[in-house]
Amino acid sequence: MQLICRNRVADYDQWWRVFQSHADAHKEAGLSLRGVWRNADDANEVFFLFDVDDRTKAQAFIDTPQAAEGAMEAGVIDGDYYFIVEAETNTARVRLRSRGIL
Repeated sequence: MQLICRNRVADYDQWWRVFQSHADAHKEAGLSLRGVWRNADDANEVFFLFDVDDRTKAQAFIDTPQAAEGAMEAGVIDGDYYFIVEAETNTARVRLRSRGIL
């Protein structure tokens, strides 16, 4: 399972500094950062993806007052997040076949 997030921020550099400072909290919540992307047309719209070890722990972290305070400190204007799982696709099947699983 993964967690995909979108934040619109006031200033990317400020957001990035605060986001990096929470790396230990992310790890404690069972979140492993896979990548960070910026909208090609709006550098202050950020997308990031985590691998999720435990959805309950991850959701509990998201729901903490500290997470809300961190978002405010980072200058998050608005955002969305979704827990996602890989869909069954031909691409996924090819990957599994190449690993000898199918």
